Amino acid sequence: MRDILPPEAGRFEQLVAVFAEIVESAGYGRLNTPLIEDYGVFVRIGDATDVVSKEMYDFTDHGDRHVALRPEVTASACRAFAQHRPTPPWKVFYSGPNFRHEKAQRGRYRQFEQVGVEVLGVDDPLLDVEVIALAWEFYAALGLRQVDLIVNSLGEPADRARYVAALKEYFTAAGDALSAASRATLVTNPLRVLDSKRPEDQSLIAAAPSIADFYDEGASAHFAAVCAGLDAIGVPYRVEPKLVRGLDYYRRTIFEFQGGTFDSAQNALGGGGRYDGLVEDLGGPATPGVGFALGVDRTVLACDDEGVFAATPRQLDAFVVDVVDGTHALALTTELRRAGLAVDRAFDGRSMKAQMKLANRSNARHAVIVGPDEVATDTVQLKPLFGGDQRTVPRGEIAAQLRKSTSS
Repeated sequence: MRDILPPEAGRFEQLVAVFAEIVESAGYGRLNTPLIEDYGVFVRIGDATDVVSKEMYDFTDHGDRHVALRPEVTASACRAFAQHRPTPPWKVFYSGPNFRHEKAQRGRYRQFEQVGVEVLGVDDPLLDVEVIALAWEFYAALGLRQVDLIVNSLGEPADRARYVAALKEYFTAAGDALSAASRATLVTNPLRVLDSKRPEDQSLIAAAPSIADFYDEGASAHFAAVCAGLDAIGVPYRVEPKLVRGLDYYRRTIFEFQGGTFDSAQNALGGGGRYDGLVEDLGGPATPGVGFALGVDRTVLACDDEGVFAATPRQLDAFVVDVVDGTHALALTTELRRAGLAVDRAFDGRSMKAQMKLANRSNARHAVIVGPDEVATDTVQLKPLFGGDQRTVPRGEIAAQLRKSTSS
């Protein structure tokens, strides 16, 4: 976990604003869920996943309730749908922190920010396409160009069960050729062996059975429609039959966005898929669902690597320099801020020279200077800090003059 200082914290907020503008234009409304939920909400992610078995921060609170810090939002969104029963289709988006006790590394922290969308109540492959396209448009809006989209389908639950049995048989037969860590994973979740990045596992994974050989007719048609939809709107992708994602609730469509500037072992920027059945597991009616979560921390690093979406703190319109007693700066900053202008000032009765140094360092467009002569004549001195002539302005006209100078 870490502190995020200005201007970087403001950059995170700007990134969320870009995301919100894109998804709100597609009819998604903002959803806020609690940071702490009943432990049982997140167990539905899957007992065999690392998120539940190793990474979740859970504890017993003062009311003797077993609760957990939110490790992801999809389960919370489905719990909210089951509890409040909004009219489907329910299209929501979110942003905010999640928590996982995992190994910290570049772009991966134990408190991490995500943005994402969830849509509940629609079983249509073209909705999967819309969801994927929104994430693609978001990355493009940030200026990222080295992002790859990979897609796959896990089929229906029966397809997946047959596939898991085939994987277990295949990897078990490999014996000691499989890494010790993957042999341990094989016992609890054979699908997760496909996620191994260990060199000794790669040839075995490449030759492993493919999920596509286990699809029933409906799953095959659904995935074909998703691929055709992406083709139709020009979103480039690659089908990766060994993509499984890390959570047990996925079925049919799954996808992942990978950053080209990251090491291939840890290059996921975000991803998602379809999770029909999760609402039902949380006590609601049988409800199809699809969505994604994108890592803000990783995305910001990708922007750094590609030299795009730099931090752009708001430029101050003015910095008030008061060499009388500080009360005039108090009145002026209050007045100008109420007029919608961005204004700062110095404190501690500093000298004219010291205040002007702060004004220049603030990157403000103008200095508004008040001295004894200006107080006597009810005026101020307006000094452009990026070139131009200093001039005397009546006190009552300063807001209008600042707005005029800013717009010109």
